[in-house]
Amino acid sequence: MTSLLNRERPPVFCPGCAHEAVVRGLDQALEMLELPGNQVAIVSDIGCSGLFDTFFNTHAFHGLHGRALTYATGLKMARPDLKVIVVMGDGGLGIGGAHVLSSCRRNLDITLLILNNFNYGMTGGQCSATTPTTGKTSSGFLNELEAPLDICKVAVAAGAPYVDRTMATGRELADHLADAIRYPGFSLIDIWGLCPGRYTKRNRVTLAQMEEDIKKSSLTTGPVAANEREEYAAHYFRLAGSAPAASRPISVAVICEAPIRKRCDVLLLGSAGQYINTAGEILCLAGMSGGLHVSQKNDYPITVLRGHSIAEVVLDRQPIEYTGIGTPAVVVCVAAEGVARRKKVFATLSEESLVVKDGELSLPDTGARVIDIDFAGLKIRSSEQVLAALAVVAREGSLLTYEMLAAGLRHRYSGKMLDEALAVVNRLVT
Repeated sequence: MTSLLNRERPPVFCPGCAHEAVVRGLDQALEMLELPGNQVAIVSDIGCSGLFDTFFNTHAFHGLHGRALTYATGLKMARPDLKVIVVMGDGGLGIGGAHVLSSCRRNLDITLLILNNFNYGMTGGQCSATTPTTGKTSSGFLNELEAPLDICKVAVAAGAPYVDRTMATGRELADHLADAIRYPGFSLIDIWGLCPGRYTKRNRVTLAQMEEDIKKSSLTTGPVAANEREEYAAHYFRLAGSAPAASRPISVAVICEAPIRKRCDVLLLGSAGQYINTAGEILCLAGMSGGLHVSQKNDYPITVLRGHSIAEVVLDRQPIEYTGIGTPAVVVCVAAEGVARRKKVFATLSEESLVVKDGELSLPDTGARVIDIDFAGLKIRSSEQVLAALAVVAREGSLLTYEMLAAGLRHRYSGKMLDEALAVVNRLVT
């Protein structure tokens, strides 16, 4: 094998920067493994380490600070045949810490190289997640307030099956890198080095001192026996292969022509437990049965089981480019919570708009045509009211037909639930 270094773009780091030693070491490791460039992908983010992808004749991806592992995950799942190597600094480590933890837990076959020089070297020498409390940085005293992160200990605790720590200038760096890349699972190497452009200008740090500190950390490097397990992609595809096949989307046949000639926006206003979102879905299925394009957006609070529940439905003969609604053609009101949530819309309605509501419900002043329904007198349950209101809309005939609404119900329900829904609709349509 020959070198994979990009001769047209040699490394451009500060004199004495440890990153250049890692560039050389990584190239040697790839040669040792006899990996051609088309079988390797190097993923980087922001910082001095973010230059790595330009120095090699391999596949490459350069992304946002701290997010390199997310891109690498998608890349590896899509192309499991590639050796995916992520390069980030201690800055990216701190910013993307949650992604590092997820990668340790996931155990996808990715190698993470952390180029750790204990500060944000590219942006001015600020303190990072690994800066010692005794270090001096451009951040003043801020690093004295937080304990430095020992990423190797964190990685082991998070489930990483392969963890290593070494010096960028170590004679055996290439061997460390090759072993990590060869490992069939997630591997992480914390590579310590000097930052002559920033950190060593403020701190008297020697390579010998760093080597001594690594020895004192008493880290057991290499495979972590307690964390070794099946690699994520292999495990995923094995389980996916035995899982039931996903059901295909339903096919909605056009059975009639919808009465509308232009885009119609519909608001369904209710509260939790009234099946507002389901009614919106039924209305969409009804519209598709009439040959229309449809969209639906729902609005409800995080409490889910109480408060307002709103569905915004758009029906149009043309493809829908914008799913936000303007002035609704139809508003269905079955609970005060939903009305209060959209109270401003009523002032925008004209006599061309239709409001169908619970007869006991008070509305803000509006110019729309209003139809009251005596739900209590008709003994229609709260969970059935929005469906009954849609039946009234179908009876009016300007938005949808009974045939469309019945088709929507048949797509959404079956058996006893379908019979009960059709019974409610039939009471209000006839």
